[in-house]
Amino acid sequence: MTEWEDEDRELVEEARTEAWEAYKAPIFEDRRELEQILEEISQSVLDPEVDAIKRKLHSNPNLIRRDLLEASSSLLVEHGGKLPEAFRARLADYRKKLFAEGAKRYGSFLYSQSDENALDVEEEAAVYSDRSPLLNGFEILNRAFDALLQRDPRVIAFGEDLGKIGGVNQGFAGLQEKYGKLRVSDTGIREATIIGQGIGLALRGFRPIAEIQYLDYLLYAIQILSDDLATMQWRSVGGQKAPMIVRTRGHRLEGIWHSGSPMGAIVHLLRGMHVIVPRNMVQAAGFYNTLHASDEPGLVVEVLNGYRLKERLPDNIGEFRLPLGVPEVLVNGDDVTIVTYGALCNIALDAAEQLSGMGISSEVIDVRTLLPFDRHKLILNSLKKTNRVLFLDEDVPGGASAYMLQQVIEEQGGYVWLDSPPVTLTAAPHRPPYGSDGSYFSKPNRESIVETVYSLMHEAAPSRFPKLY
Repeated sequence: MTEWEDEDRELVEEARTEAWEAYKAPIFEDRRELEQILEEISQSVLDPEVDAIKRKLHSNPNLIRRDLLEASSSLLVEHGGKLPEAFRARLADYRKKLFAEGAKRYGSFLYSQSDENALDVEEEAAVYSDRSPLLNGFEILNRAFDALLQRDPRVIAFGEDLGKIGGVNQGFAGLQEKYGKLRVSDTGIREATIIGQGIGLALRGFRPIAEIQYLDYLLYAIQILSDDLATMQWRSVGGQKAPMIVRTRGHRLEGIWHSGSPMGAIVHLLRGMHVIVPRNMVQAAGFYNTLHASDEPGLVVEVLNGYRLKERLPDNIGEFRLPLGVPEVLVNGDDVTIVTYGALCNIALDAAEQLSGMGISSEVIDVRTLLPFDRHKLILNSLKKTNRVLFLDEDVPGGASAYMLQQVIEEQGGYVWLDSPPVTLTAAPHRPPYGSDGSYFSKPNRESIVETVYSLMHEAAPSRFPKLY
């Protein structure tokens, strides 16, 4: 036994040494390249500090790429004034190469890079005709899920109350009876294991739709979503995929636990998933079709008070697809851009109509998806026209509204086109209280939108738009 243990120990130590040497080899190759640049600098400038940096790098047996970048940065920052332009350029190019390799090594495959990634799913417009009926929102979804289940036997749907009664909002009404208990099923009140069940099914080739009954209770599953699902492609360099759809509903209702909109937390914790926030059920159906056609996971947040609103059923309800990361302009305008999503779209449209009567032309944009966000800079193009922007949502201050502001003002460079400071209008910094008055006082409404936009215009043209009060 002692001999076997000694042999095993020796084998493991040899494997460890070989693995470490293999890991260091490309780093030492990068070091040789930097040492060559340093040698040429030393011969040209005769700076003893350059020689000291080179000796320090060469004597380090456990060199990592950070050491190389720190050394090259030190040369440029502390000694760059002494270096000829040619050497500064070579050091800058060397650093760019290492950063590009690092981005690929440590930051790639957050999202799918296959031909089936969700961003490359071909868009197919909804088709309407004289035969397109006007239905409740939940009936639209019911037809959409029926089409998915019928078309693809890999589709399996499950969640709290989803099976026997067809879901609390009837999106799956009658579908368990039609397709059986294995394909449309109920679960216990256990959000974390609902997501775990979906991940396991997706890894094994199924296409699960895992429902979390209300958005507020997604918090019970956020650790599994964030640690396991959102990171899967990234930590396996695209080797593992779990293309599941997480379905939930939230936003504008009245009450502490069924009305939340923690979108900022979700957007930041679920990088690696697509986060979709449709304003109605036809839009939701189109995004479900897109996700199903891809090999990526996505979260769809339906508007909780939209299930009884009337919508026209597309003739191609099971086939039409909407693009991810492409906002939609709901109303064209020239004075101010209003950026929002979900349930606030209709309220923003009401506000825009009232503002129009006051001589203010508002452009209302529905972002539709938060991850990805406005891939083609449509909002920036609007801002070039209006020069003013309001970011509107039901999250707490500094939540998803701040994320949207950062994307447009910083990432897209929108600050260049501003004539007024960018403004966010959000919910209060607490959960929505009970009742219609509680909702009115804690979430944006038509009046608060109108007054906020009017204040922007008052700042720009006080004589034309005097103070309201």
